[in-house]
Amino acid sequence: MIRYIRRAAALLLLLLVALLLNAARVQVLDADSLDNNPANRRLTITRYHQPRGNILVGGKTVTGSRDTGEQLKYERTYKNGPLYAPVTGYASQTYGTTLIEHAEDGILSGTDPMLAPFPLWNEITRSQQPGGNVVTTIKDSMQRAAYDGLGGRRGAVAAVEPSTGRILTLVSTPSYDPGRLSGTGSTVTDTWLQLNAATNQPMLNRAIRQTYPPGSTFKIVTAAAALDAEVVTDPDAETDTPSPYVLPGTTTTLPNEAEGCENAPLAEAIRVSCNTVMAELGVRVGLKGMVDAVRKFGFNDTGLKIPSGVSKSNFDTKMSDDQLALSSIGQFDTSATPLQMAMVASAVANGGDLKYPYLVDRTTTRSGSTVHRNGSRTYHRAMSPRTAVQLRRMMVDVVEQGTGSNAAIDGVTVGGKTGTAQHGIDNSGRPYAWFISWAQAPNAGQPAVAVAVVVEDAAANRADISGGGSAAPIARSVMEAALRD
Repeated sequence: MIRYIRRAAALLLLLLVALLLNAARVQVLDADSLDNNPANRRLTITRYHQPRGNILVGGKTVTGSRDTGEQLKYERTYKNGPLYAPVTGYASQTYGTTLIEHAEDGILSGTDPMLAPFPLWNEITRSQQPGGNVVTTIKDSMQRAAYDGLGGRRGAVAAVEPSTGRILTLVSTPSYDPGRLSGTGSTVTDTWLQLNAATNQPMLNRAIRQTYPPGSTFKIVTAAAALDAEVVTDPDAETDTPSPYVLPGTTTTLPNEAEGCENAPLAEAIRVSCNTVMAELGVRVGLKGMVDAVRKFGFNDTGLKIPSGVSKSNFDTKMSDDQLALSSIGQFDTSATPLQMAMVASAVANGGDLKYPYLVDRTTTRSGSTVHRNGSRTYHRAMSPRTAVQLRRMMVDVVEQGTGSNAAIDGVTVGGKTGTAQHGIDNSGRPYAWFISWAQAPNAGQPAVAVAVVVEDAAANRADISGGGSAAPIARSVMEAALRD
């Protein structure tokens, strides 16, 4: 009898050990897969059981949280939602997160380990801390100036501080209210369908996620390449370029809208925007030289994050000479985001030293203690200091004596470059109006801001005038706001 009792006890002990091992497997080895299983509502309920941290602009919150009294308790709210949507993105219980709401979700939701009082605290306790805050680099007055200037037209504005890379403005219009996507239910679903079906694409972040042919604003990049490669050694000397210009290997002629471009010096070609001079200079620099030059400005970088991902600005790496000529004046397959073109202006303004752009100044705990702070760092040496000085003078001439006069500010040194970009079948679409610029206050040691503006539905009678007429006044108002602060 005792022998059978011992066998039964051993069997029970074995079963107990098996149960304990299985429990350990479920709680330790399978915990993550169970947590992330779509059928597990506990994680979602926990995620929304407390208010989300806030996103700040100029020290003031532009987001909030509302107690719904439902199972998913707290729902995201936004102040001036359309104004800041290209910065914040949305945080939706139905559709997830985008932009800062996504990139800094760990801080905002309270799950980031850096918010915990001790290392591994969240993992051991399987808890989350109160949501932290994200302090942006955006300046409210500049954001409003850009938004009001666009006036609901399709377009975008990006502005950066040249000496640091801080993004001061990021506007895309038409915009939308991200608060309409925050919760659950048919209203949110209907809003989502309406926004995605809208022909004007209000949810498209044109400032960092849409690329456009940059047109004549790209001539600043080509000029930098030509000067650095010493294809041009004196910007005021004649360039020996015909007008019109026959594209290499073809019978196609490239005309100019401006007059006086035959053999025009580089400085004059920038001032009045000569296609022929800049196309010929791009060919003289050569494909390898141009590809190396554009890379230093940020083109062809697929990994740029601010912290949200930025679409790649493109300059083809394999082209024939006729295609290179067109690419060198911002046509063919060349494309750029507004942020990229603000970076071009910034590199000129900052003596050729291009700073890495960033949108988040710092993240903090709910009580305000700093968790992480971003700082200025060099992205690339875009051009030599000598070239930057020469280009600054040329861009000032564009504003003071050329096509960018609408960007002039009394008593302020302003440099700019206008541009239009043809698009559509046989260039039948209305040209995109571009303007890139920088501004330096009197007695200031360095420029305060670099700006890029693109307006999609701009009227234009000839190349570059649209940029000066439609986009330059918007850039001026943004620069004025920057200089006031």
